[in-house]
Amino acid sequence: MTPDGEFRDPLPPRRTWLDRALGRVGGVALLVALATGGLLLVALAVVFVGLLLPVVIGAGLIAFVSLWWRVRRARRAGGPGGGSGGGSGPVRFVVIRR
Repeated sequence: MTPDGEFRDPLPPRRTWLDRALGRVGGVALLVALATGGLLLVALAVVFVGLLLPVVIGAGLIAFVSLWWRVRRARRAGGPGGGSGGGSGPVRFVVIRR
């Protein structure tokens, strides 16, 4: 403390070649860690897509078979296209909006 009542700032320590070298190595290590973290996130996304793809394909296959079966039953029951077994016309879907 000075006689005026102010505090003196301590002199900053001198930077040696080791301080500069460790600063650069630390910066490179941080950059490598961030790049590795990004690659890890990309790899996890690829794994999750790989796990979910069979589920999506299976659900689509089940939906297709369900619609195909309903159209087949509707044609047999005398839907569009004439009587039983006639089935020459297209199946029409009606969408009701409210």
